[in-house]
Amino acid sequence: MSDPLILSGKDVSQTVYENLKGRISFLKSKNIIPGLAVVLVGDNPASQVYIRSKTKKFNELSLHTESYRLPIDTSENDLLDLINHLNQDNQFHGILVQLPLPNHIDSQRVLETIDPKKDVDGFHPENVGLLSIGKPRFIPCTPKGILRILSHYNIDLTGKHVVVVGRSNIVGRPISILTSLKQAGANGTTTICHSGTPNIPEFTKSADIVIVALGVPHFLTSNMLKNNAVVVDVGINRIDADTEKGYALVGDADWNSIQSVVSAATPVPGGVGPMTIAMLVENTIEAAENSV
Repeated sequence: MSDPLILSGKDVSQTVYENLKGRISFLKSKNIIPGLAVVLVGDNPASQVYIRSKTKKFNELSLHTESYRLPIDTSENDLLDLINHLNQDNQFHGILVQLPLPNHIDSQRVLETIDPKKDVDGFHPENVGLLSIGKPRFIPCTPKGILRILSHYNIDLTGKHVVVVGRSNIVGRPISILTSLKQAGANGTTTICHSGTPNIPEFTKSADIVIVALGVPHFLTSNMLKNNAVVVDVGINRIDADTEKGYALVGDADWNSIQSVVSAATPVPGGVGPMTIAMLVENTIEAAENSV
């Protein structure tokens, strides 16, 4: 087989930002600067890296963002008070609470406190419900980025068997809904696998497109795929490696294994990750447009 097509989220994200510039300029002509409030409780290293990346991109686009970094022992009530304050603050069109939260805080209660019209992550039950009926207000950032990558590379899901491995509310469940909706860029036949699925390879071997979002390094290998499958690798895992940093970032798919059978795949890093941030920017701009 020839080398697989690299589905570069990094390249697609640059196209997204170029396309957003006109919308940003129009909002600014109306004296509206799209604004995002980011709330982090504790000092999770991965969350801090993600927030730095978000902040950098918002600053590059001259958008408004502020980060609220709270100590790990912050009470649930204090966090809810902050969110209620941000709900009323008109300089913020979007609010993002970085997950996971410490164990003493009820994450669901926190997500339900965010104003649905500012819920740019798309996790509020109202927004989840709208998504499930095909009328989304905000599409969660990572699933939205996955669909945008596939669309950019003209990978049509219509009539295709899509297997999603992972059922999280952040990626697996929403992408399983999105890929099966009767609309352009979707309309696939979707199967969702998870830790309760007895024989996952039985499903992935029949898939035209596999979307793997488990958080397990090198889980997906060539013997789990059929020839010419497309793989979207959502995982980003840090493993020990003989490198200058002492670690390497790898996906849920074993690239060295799958590249001999796939027709196209997202790399790690540089695949889905950059698109998650691009879609966060886009959702924040949509929230600002909806506020006019």
